[in-house]
Amino acid sequence: MFEVLPSLPADPILGLSAAFREDPNPNKIDLGVGVYKDEQGRTPIMDSVQQAQTRLLQQEDSKTYITPQGHQGYIDGMLELMLGKHSPALLANRVAAVQAPGGCGALRILAELLTRVSTDTKVWVSDPTWANHVPLIGNAGLTLETYPYFDKDTAGIRFDAMMDTLKQCGKGDVVLLHGCCHNPTGADLTNEQWDQLLELAQQRGFLPFIDLAYLGFGDGLEQDAYGLRLLVENLPEVIIAASCSKNFGLYRERVGLAAIVSNDSKTSSIMQSQIQSVARGIYSMPPSWGGALVDIILHDEALRHNWENEVTAMRTRMTELRAMLVSKLAENGAPKEFGFVNQQKGMFSYLCISPEQVREVREKHSVYFVDSSRVNIAGISKDNVETLAKALVSVM
Repeated sequence: MFEVLPSLPADPILGLSAAFREDPNPNKIDLGVGVYKDEQGRTPIMDSVQQAQTRLLQQEDSKTYITPQGHQGYIDGMLELMLGKHSPALLANRVAAVQAPGGCGALRILAELLTRVSTDTKVWVSDPTWANHVPLIGNAGLTLETYPYFDKDTAGIRFDAMMDTLKQCGKGDVVLLHGCCHNPTGADLTNEQWDQLLELAQQRGFLPFIDLAYLGFGDGLEQDAYGLRLLVENLPEVIIAASCSKNFGLYRERVGLAAIVSNDSKTSSIMQSQIQSVARGIYSMPPSWGGALVDIILHDEALRHNWENEVTAMRTRMTELRAMLVSKLAENGAPKEFGFVNQQKGMFSYLCISPEQVREVREKHSVYFVDSSRVNIAGISKDNVETLAKALVSVM
């Protein structure tokens, strides 16, 4: 029966990774795949995670299923981390949540939940957005529309155009927003722009859907939560998909959180039953290990302090790499100014060069990143930044 199915093209980023592995050039550079890397090009196990693993190995005494919603300590810790310990929504029991298999799992759970509300639900996503948003949300049966976000010509956010488009939204519409460290552009809304967005949401009544995958990688754990907390504290409903892949380095453990902020505790109780029902119909029970590690870290004062320092170190390193790249590009005679890279946040940046230039730098210099010009800043190192800058300048 399977002969009726056509062969599909490889995922652009996964295809790049395969091509990179096969490239014999000893000086090849991988800026494609979205994982944090250290100066040696490794994705290390964080020290706080390593310590939590040792403790968990000693404590764990069963491999039976955990509860359907996941580790409650993990859920409570993550909600406090994102919303703040004294969040009015948390204190009023207005938040329902489940531990999910990664941020991707959280996105899909919430998309499936939205189809239960209405199969006609329209979700607005930024142009551009993370490529996997489209299948994760669209394949649940929801209609996707785009709002303007980034202008490659000016290397800036098209905020006025974004707001003009979102004025078309109303009750029943959902607006997907990147909580911080926008993927793929690295261009984030300012606090003042979040304030204006809140006013528009209050006027139009649309539902914000916040994807928070890089908390702590922008300006800091508290600073990066500004937009999310602003909306949660001032709107009756918000939905949130969070990931621990980046800031805890738990990529392969697939640890995420799907949360729903409702208007009151009674509705929240209903939504808890609904979100657990959605999860039950997809994967039944959540994985345990990664959530248990985060639970340990967030509730141990010494481990949490260690983890926060590690997040700070990763963020600082990426900020320094941005500055090095901008400096090296200028030193090697780049024909345009790349200072905008220093203003972008998190792991990714749009270099704002053409797809033809991206392919040329790949073919001639073995520098790998996607045609959109999104680069993983964490893939840069002190050893390869000079080579990278020269290669980029050579194709401009």
